[in-house]
Amino acid sequence: MTSDWRPCAGPAVLRARAGLLAELRAFFAAAGVLEVETPLCASAPGTDPALEPLLTRYTGPGWPAGLTLYLQTSPEFAMKRLLAAGSGPIYQICKAFRDGEAGRRHNPEFTLLEWYRPGFDLPRLMDEVAALARLGLGQPALAEERLSYRELFMRYLDLDPLEAPVAALRGLAVAQIDGAAGLELPDRDAWLDLLLTALIEPRLGAGRLTLVYDYPASQAALACLNPGDPRVAERFELYYRGVELANGFHELADPAEQRARCVADNRKRCARGQAELPLDERLLAALAQGLPDCAGVALGLDRLLMLRLGADSLGEVLAFPIERA
Repeated sequence: MTSDWRPCAGPAVLRARAGLLAELRAFFAAAGVLEVETPLCASAPGTDPALEPLLTRYTGPGWPAGLTLYLQTSPEFAMKRLLAAGSGPIYQICKAFRDGEAGRRHNPEFTLLEWYRPGFDLPRLMDEVAALARLGLGQPALAEERLSYRELFMRYLDLDPLEAPVAALRGLAVAQIDGAAGLELPDRDAWLDLLLTALIEPRLGAGRLTLVYDYPASQAALACLNPGDPRVAERFELYYRGVELANGFHELADPAEQRARCVADNRKRCARGQAELPLDERLLAALAQGLPDCAGVALGLDRLLMLRLGADSLGEVLAFPIERA
C-alpha cells in the first residue's frame, strides 16, 4: 500500500479554500460580473515562450486518426471569444496547466482566477485587483504602492531597464547573483527577468500590496503598447510578500498585431529549442470580428490562499500536489 495517499492539506485548509471561493464569487456577483466556463483542452495553446503546455490526445468519433489537444495554460483565448460574442464582463475560476513548473510556489496543475472588464482602463482594473486581493488576504486595510517597471529598477538597482545594454545587465547579474557568471541567456529580456526575480521580487509587497506597471514593450505578451510611450506595454503585475499574484493587461484587440506576435513567439521558441505551436485561428477570427476595449487579469488562487494562511509553500494548501497526484 502506498504510504503517501493522504492529502497534504487538512480539513481546516480545505474549509479555508471553500470560504475563499465563496467570497470571490460573492464579490463578482455584487459587481455584476458573469461566471463562465470554457474547455480545459484546446486545439491551439498560447505561443508565449515562457509557458510550456501539457499535451493530450483524443481518438474517437470525428477524429479517427487522433487529435492533439493542449491543456490550457490560461483560459484567456476562449474567454476573449466570449467577449467578442457579446458576453459582457466575465470571470472564471478554473484549473490551468503548465509543464516544467514545480516547486515551492509552482505546481503544474493550479487554480486560476481570470476576469475581463469591458470599458475598464488599466488603473481602474488595478483598483479592482487591489480590492479583491485585500478581500482574499483577509486584510481590508492593507496599504498599496504603484511603481512603474522602470521606477522599480531605478529604485532597487540604480539601472534603467529600458535603456541599459545587455552587457550592463549581465555585469550586474554576475556581480550580485550567485552562479550568474556561467549563465548564457538568450536575450535581453531573459537578463531583465533574472535581475527582477533574484534581486527585486523578494523585496516587493513587504507589508503592502505592490503593483508594477509599464513593462517593456518586448514583454507585452497580449497587452497593448502605451500610446504615449511605445517602449512600454499597458501591463501590470501584483506582488505581496515577494510573491507574484496577478498579471493584468489592457487587452490587445488588433488581429494583425496578435498574429505577428504569435509568429514572433514561435520564432523565439524555435531559437530556444522549444516546439513551434499552432496559432489559435479561432481567437484571431474573434479579434477580427471585434473585441470590446477591455482590461483583463489572471490571479493565482493557490498563491493567494497560501499567503492568506501564512503557509510557506503551495504544497501546504493543495490537497494533492504533483508528488501525491
